Amino acid sequence: MSSHLAEYTGNGIYLTAHDEQYIDCASGTFNVSLGYSAKEVVDALHRQLDRLAHLTSEHTREASARIFESMREYLPPHIGAFWFRDITGSTANEAAIRIAQKATGNTDVFSLFLSHHGQSVAATGVSGNAFRHRSFTLPFPGSVKVPAPDCANCFFGQTPDRCRMLCATRVADFAEYASSGRIAALIIEPVLGNGGNLVPPDGYFRELRRVCDDLGILIVADEVQTGFGRTGTFFASTGVAHELRPDIITFAKGAGGVGIPVAGVLMRPELDVLEPWEHSSTAGANPLSLTALEETVNYIRDHDVLDNVTTVGASLLDGLHALARDHVTVSHPRGVGLMQAFDLSDADAVHRFLPVAKRHGLIMRGSRYGFGRAVKVRPPLIITPSQVEDLLDRLRAALRTFEEEGS
Repeated sequence: MSSHLAEYTGNGIYLTAHDEQYIDCASGTFNVSLGYSAKEVVDALHRQLDRLAHLTSEHTREASARIFESMREYLPPHIGAFWFRDITGSTANEAAIRIAQKATGNTDVFSLFLSHHGQSVAATGVSGNAFRHRSFTLPFPGSVKVPAPDCANCFFGQTPDRCRMLCATRVADFAEYASSGRIAALIIEPVLGNGGNLVPPDGYFRELRRVCDDLGILIVADEVQTGFGRTGTFFASTGVAHELRPDIITFAKGAGGVGIPVAGVLMRPELDVLEPWEHSSTAGANPLSLTALEETVNYIRDHDVLDNVTTVGASLLDGLHALARDHVTVSHPRGVGLMQAFDLSDADAVHRFLPVAKRHGLIMRGSRYGFGRAVKVRPPLIITPSQVEDLLDRLRAALRTFEEEGS
């Protein structure tokens, strides 16, 4: 091991780097969902690595099917098929687009302002941001972006007391006037992660589902960030976003538990239309990824992780609201489960705050999307109540220092 990498160790929610220990409020890259050292997952990976690290997906189909069956209790009842040939969220979302296009015979893909669906050419092309596009030509001629349910910055100038859910109902206008009329799917994150941890208002998913049904548009729930317990249910599509009733669900990130890359697609049985050669990757459905996936599902079940997320998530959100009351620099605390955030005044304030937080033992991340004011709080799902209090104490001290140093 290189001397540099030897400086890093992980244990539970903590990352030790160069002899300094931090609470990892970013869960790695939002992918270390069970912390750095979940024993059952790590031990299973060691055993698999001792046997072999790679098999082509034609040899792992049976294992994939077994893992899918182990997930069924956590899925919406209409989801009955799977495609486990990816290791990144980007290509899982590309698989979902291919499925929607082939199943419908249509081409266009709707997505939201502020959305993030990956870093490959196609996934970036359908993402609703500018800065990742700026230096490149990213062709996706059928990509149409529609306003996000960002109530704090409503595109249509509405306020919560007189909201007419135009961000959902006006999708029909975009279909009529901004598309080819041949729309295969709308892809949406149930909570817009990179967009600033935006939680859509009550009724949004129901109205969006109605509009898409009227127009014959499939809905893809991009659960790369929200899946595998992050919002307090296994998928947000069975919890906070249950009214979305997605036709297709994509997952990655937290599905690997301790940071092992794994991704996949779940769908209604009649959408299982791809031939094996129409979408796959070299490492898709490899033994290490499938081992991590299976053990992560088991760990979530055996350790009551979903209940823990609901309990400690409520305490964390209460704590963020208390910080907002006590610190004029903090506003708009929000979130669900352990996918939370608060705002500072602007992107520059976030840029200056993150190093201060690190000095107080917190690894945190902001958001470059949208208005860039968000500071995300997303520790591993195994965080305990006492560790939440420790996190909030450190965050309170960091905010005090930030304000004293001239916010």
